[in-house]
Amino acid sequence: MPFPVDTKWITQTEEKLGTRFPASFVTAMSKMNGGTVRTRIDHFELFPFLDVSDRKRIQRTCSSIDRETGAARKDCYGFPPEAVAIGANGGGDFLVLMPMSQHPDTLQHSVYWWDHETGEVELIANDFGDLPKT
Repeated sequence: MPFPVDTKWITQTEEKLGTRFPASFVTAMSKMNGGTVRTRIDHFELFPFLDVSDRKRIQRTCSSIDRETGAARKDCYGFPPEAVAIGANGGGDFLVLMPMSQHPDTLQHSVYWWDHETGEVELIANDFGDLPKT
């Protein structure tokens, strides 16, 4: 069950990953840290920002964006090393954010689907806010 998250936890994740998240993603996640979005490909469970403010929040956010991104970069053949995983469909595919070409320390507003079978990255939405929440 998603719940609001303090922006300090978002900032901490940005520092861990060395990148800044797009405003639309930060706004949505600060209100509902996690949840599900629907794409034309599948439904994706969103990874939350790690929140260590109390035991309950630690337990609910341990499958965090930084943890899941690190695991994907390490364990998933063909996962783009610059991508940040923000969600998964349970079948091996990820929703990802990619860095801006001119500003590699800032993630694009666009959301992409990483196909675990082909290793291809495909545009899903021009902005995180365009994805229907379920």
